[in-house]
Amino acid sequence: MLDLFFLAFIGYVLVLGLRRPFLWVLLYVYIDILAPQRIGYSAIASLPLSLIAFAAAFGGWIALDRKEGARFTLRQGLMVLLLAYCFWTTGHADFPIEAATKWDWVWKALLFAIFLPLTLTTRARIEGLALSLLLTVAMIVIATGLKVVTGGGGYGELNFFVDDNSGIYESSTLATVAIGLIPMLWWLVRHGTIFPKHWTVTVFAAALTFAALLVPIGTEARTGLLCIAALAVLMLRYTKRRFLFVAGAGMMGLVALPFLPQSYYDRMATLAQPSGDESASTRIAVWEWTIDYVAKKPLGGGFDAFRGNKFNYVMPVKQTDGNTTTVTYQPVEDKGRAYHSSFFEMLGEQGWPGLIIWIALHLIGLWQMERIQRRWKHAEAEAERWIAPLAAALQMGAVIYLVGATFQGIAYQPVMLMLVGLQIGLNTYCARIDSARGLLERSALRKQAIAAKMGGAVAA
Repeated sequence: MLDLFFLAFIGYVLVLGLRRPFLWVLLYVYIDILAPQRIGYSAIASLPLSLIAFAAAFGGWIALDRKEGARFTLRQGLMVLLLAYCFWTTGHADFPIEAATKWDWVWKALLFAIFLPLTLTTRARIEGLALSLLLTVAMIVIATGLKVVTGGGGYGELNFFVDDNSGIYESSTLATVAIGLIPMLWWLVRHGTIFPKHWTVTVFAAALTFAALLVPIGTEARTGLLCIAALAVLMLRYTKRRFLFVAGAGMMGLVALPFLPQSYYDRMATLAQPSGDESASTRIAVWEWTIDYVAKKPLGGGFDAFRGNKFNYVMPVKQTDGNTTTVTYQPVEDKGRAYHSSFFEMLGEQGWPGLIIWIALHLIGLWQMERIQRRWKHAEAEAERWIAPLAAALQMGAVIYLVGATFQGIAYQPVMLMLVGLQIGLNTYCARIDSARGLLERSALRKQAIAAKMGGAVAA
């Protein structure tokens, strides 16, 4: 029955797309994030749903969709450059088989992010993408929140729709994505037109926000706690009553403390003492190894180059006997450990060129969203008041992603690359409006000049 439901829904959207090809773009977003082919049990698992939607999205835009307003931008050029460079490093990778496996999904994520802004030519499409992306992630977040409030959870123990610790279904990745999309959720509540303002929309958004905040608690993902802190700090910029906001956030935190399990306290405590946690100690050792590795190989070692690492470090081990606690330091040998940081992931796999391109891609996005906020924050027309708040939401989402990416290898995370595409689409949309206004103003000035000349001639 689950397979039939997914197939019926996907088939229905494919048919609708014959008249509205942009729906195929949204269908790919849904399939790429949720991965229904991995949730199903029988027939659907054998179908190349992602490939079908991918081909429909590209083919539909080329053959059926309108191209007015589509522009190719600097950030899309950076992603093309990164895609080409990743292709080159894959051909020269330290571990060719493993690199080819990662390349199989990275190139699709990058190519779709390059293509996506070309389809975002109207406000309805920008909002449609934002809503589809949010609600698809919400399906996973809501299910996770329900498991947490009913007593489920624990580090490495909370299962999602897919019992596979990869992609968005990896606990720290889901925590980062869930927190990063909260600003966009509330933008849709205030400025969305697909679901207009209504108390039911607000209640749903509040419940979804609560579920998103439960994800880091249920998964005990330390990165999620850092993302929540980043969100709180970012919201201070847009909150008029800052002291009231800080006091309210503090009160909510205090109220929540008695309901948190002891295992959550124990895991969060390792943030203050990273040397006492094996995972944190390993990350530091991997980062040091990566710096040494790139000093010898500045162009990187291709995807999964971390498999060549090997290092030793000292790990403190606590032993408690009654009221006495002793600490002994034991040497630990480790190898083939992942980067646990997108910055070091890019540095180790793509070298300095790849890291510079990746950082530039995101920094330019932050600057563009800041510029749009300042340009449109005083807009009074109903058709323009939504622009600055969306830029603010996308900027906050990008900052939260970079905070999470500091401690996770999610440099090519498809959801975040889709957010990059959404940023580019918004920037292009605003540039078209400014360009059209500039043409109108220049035309008006020319008419005034002609009228002045004609008036002068008549007077003469």
